[in-house]
Amino acid sequence: MTIAYAVVDGVATIALDRPEVRNALNLEMCIALLDATERARKDPSVKVVFVRGNGQVFCGGADLKERQGKSEQWIRERRLKAFAAYEAIEALPMPCIALVHGAAIGSGVEISAACDFIVATPDVTFRTPEAQRGTVGATQRLPRILGKRLAKDMMFTGRALTAEQALAAGLVARIVTDLDAAAAELGAAILKAPPLAMRLGKRAIDRGIELDPKGAREAEIEAIEEQLASGQWMGKT
Repeated sequence: MTIAYAVVDGVATIALDRPEVRNALNLEMCIALLDATERARKDPSVKVVFVRGNGQVFCGGADLKERQGKSEQWIRERRLKAFAAYEAIEALPMPCIALVHGAAIGSGVEISAACDFIVATPDVTFRTPEAQRGTVGATQRLPRILGKRLAKDMMFTGRALTAEQALAAGLVARIVTDLDAAAAELGAAILKAPPLAMRLGKRAIDRGIELDPKGAREAEIEAIEEQLASGQWMGKT
């Protein structure tokens, strides 16, 4: 088991579960993440998803030992599987929140950044050392979140962002001392909201941010029309 998956009262938790190797991302975990996100996506009872790591850290990065002796084709396919896992997290239709503690390195940054927002403990550090290790990664989401200059600083130098620095830069939404208490508070707030409004609002933001102002407005109008057609507009039910 590389992923622990559970659903309780409308809340799905996807936990990276290789604590003995700092939750290093390997091929098996990529496949398990794809399976877990698909289970959450298809489950009508799931209204919110939390992604977290078991053990001392959120995720220490890719499992570098796994690559030893592997062919270029294997490495290429393994990276594509990781990209698919990140994209599956990003594409979840319901709110998806990363609960990050300890360290998020490389793949850990990708996984947490693929969520809708990040809640972190004060001890968290974020690093993207791929280029310093002789590979390429974390070049797409971070520039969109942090801006290209800070993303390049992290890539070129291996610089770590503290929780406070990540909060100031917009990578982290909240810093908390107790992730379990924060998850309970966030879950309660989201669960009391109409699920369709949550999904349509998320979709409108995700689509709109990639469009020009006119296209973004049309994305919101489309969401409004769907909500009205559902009969679940505020005050109608």
